[in-house]
Amino acid sequence: MKPVVAIVGRPNTGKSTLFNKLVGQRLSIVDDTPGVTRDRIFGDCEWLNRHFLLVDTGGIEPKTDDVILLQMRRQAQLAIDSASVIILVTDVRAGVVASDADVAAMLQKSGKPIILCVNKCDTVGDVPLEFYEFYNLGLGEPIAVSAVHGHGTGDLLDAVLSYLPEADEEEEDDTTVTVAVIGKPNVGKSSLVNAIAGEERAIVSDIAGTTRDATDTLISNQYGDFLFIDTAGMRRKSRVDDQLEKYSIIRAKMAVERAHVCVIMIDAVEGFTEQDSKVAGIAHEQGKACIIAVNKWDAVEKDGKTMTEYRKKLMNDFSFMSYAPIIFISAKTGQRLDRLFELIKFVDEQNAMRISTGKLNDVLAAATTRVQPPTDKGRRLKIYYMTQASTRPPTFVCFVNRADLFHYSYQRYIENQIREVFGLEGTPVRFVIREREKKN
Repeated sequence: MKPVVAIVGRPNTGKSTLFNKLVGQRLSIVDDTPGVTRDRIFGDCEWLNRHFLLVDTGGIEPKTDDVILLQMRRQAQLAIDSASVIILVTDVRAGVVASDADVAAMLQKSGKPIILCVNKCDTVGDVPLEFYEFYNLGLGEPIAVSAVHGHGTGDLLDAVLSYLPEADEEEEDDTTVTVAVIGKPNVGKSSLVNAIAGEERAIVSDIAGTTRDATDTLISNQYGDFLFIDTAGMRRKSRVDDQLEKYSIIRAKMAVERAHVCVIMIDAVEGFTEQDSKVAGIAHEQGKACIIAVNKWDAVEKDGKTMTEYRKKLMNDFSFMSYAPIIFISAKTGQRLDRLFELIKFVDEQNAMRISTGKLNDVLAAATTRVQPPTDKGRRLKIYYMTQASTRPPTFVCFVNRADLFHYSYQRYIENQIREVFGLEGTPVRFVIREREKKN
């Protein structure tokens, strides 16, 4: 397991800017509004051939009664508890403020190595005079850094490495299945990730839009290794007027790009909405393996037919992705979460399936014999042969005499025949049509 380095501090000292600079990607949302980051954001960091996990946390307000701020503090505390080294980020422009001293005292109780980073030293040359105030925190020698320009980050990383244990020569295994949990706000995405992880990995509240960043959670169990990405809820564009929420939706879409499997969550009490189909459409268009998870099933009044009827209605609502299996779960009670892991593993394998050209053409020959290809003005469609070009999603290239004759309905028929023989459950299938005339 890689060592963990936590970035902590009071709000608006530039923790997320520093995090993004060190991991080399814009994983964490950055804005001038205090309290933008709420959950813990994880990113891989490498320095001098040493790898470690960097954690960005929400700003710590030591004295607060606000529900979200209290949970942000709890998230930061979880990061501190799991970290090998802590980077305390302060702001040279603001100087040493009371909450810096409170946070420093809180960190000293952890007994972990603390590196004091004085951020926003943006000018080249001598450090500002205010820099020397930070010795008063009693955390040893401060390091002057500009997270925006990258000055001083090398010294900071050198200091981090001096505290890290020696690297284990372990082979990196990448059998991890990346799973994005997506859906509209308040369907229980964070609750699901917390239930699976068995800890408060993400802040949960009834306030829609609590989750802003896409947060990563690594889980290993009897089903394998999984990386769950909890995303911000996606709502209609017309309802998004907050700049931060726009960032959140971009992050959620990026999470779908990174994922192998998308778990599309629906609120069982509220039922299917148009927004659910839009969210599902994002995963479908990107060719991801998909599972439709109906959450809060414990809150639905049931009789013997409820699940069958609900399933039938959903199959109709999601007719454009009829391949996606439907599962009824409860993040609150843990109902069917084991079955969810089995399904994730299964649809991931289906999405990565490769079919030999010989078997594919046997199915094609049987299908075209059973239902003749369409004709137009005496010309009949001929499908010479078919081959699989790629996986994730399975993509098939069909060589035909005339592409305009290969209607969508006949493509759908061929797709259904392939699915009938090879399964390909939970994954979209793509067709690429290549036209070539047979030489006389």
